[in-house]
Amino acid sequence: MIYRAENGIAHLTFDRSDRANALDLPAWHAMREAFERAGADESVRVIILRGAGKHFCAGMDLSVLQDMQARFRGDPTTVREQVREFITDLQDCINAIERCPQPVIAAVQGGCIGGGVDIITACDLRYCVKSASFSVKEVDLGIVADLGTLQRLPYLVNPGIAAELAYTGRTFQGEEAAQIGLVNEALSNEGQLEYRVGIVADAIAAKPARIIAGIKRSLLQQRGRILSESLPFVANLSATLIAGLDR
Repeated sequence: MIYRAENGIAHLTFDRSDRANALDLPAWHAMREAFERAGADESVRVIILRGAGKHFCAGMDLSVLQDMQARFRGDPTTVREQVREFITDLQDCINAIERCPQPVIAAVQGGCIGGGVDIITACDLRYCVKSASFSVKEVDLGIVADLGTLQRLPYLVNPGIAAELAYTGRTFQGEEAAQIGLVNEALSNEGQLEYRVGIVADAIAAKPARIIAGIKRSLLQQRGRILSESLPFVANLSATLIAGLDR
């Protein structure tokens, strides 16, 4: 992940454009480290998250799932615990976004798939281009979305819409994302996206940092209580399904 900070704004960029910014395990951990670095930097007032190249983030790199299948074998009960710990670690990589005292703005172009949706739902503000595409893709991979989408998405959109997107895995575009409330606004092109996100970031950076941090804490307070219970639940559920102990 590329990290750059200037004028009170930290710019974090997924840098696996040759893989549509799909995240392998080191990339997940690099994201957590980048947000921890930004969160600890008192000169940073706001954070902008982008993807290099044509896409924002294609979610989980398939190598992560393949590695998990190769490593976690044997007794199903042991496998379940190994998978649960693995999922919990990835959940924490996303939780690092919410642990930052500064607001995080996601600027989405191209694909935002699977884990990419997990990531943007943890951000404070989301903007996209109209041509951007989104999908809660996990159902098509035979897994439960277990990194936070099922917990955070119903806070952003109508719960019935959240359920439809999770059950069907269908792809939808930027304009619909704005209509349902997943993003604040869908812009016509990337130039307009950069301009709009820059205006919002500058406006936030001009406000008192401790007040902005207080607003973020207040906005996340209720959701944080739900996440503290539901993220461990879905990690255990997903691990149980993957280990085959539900049969």
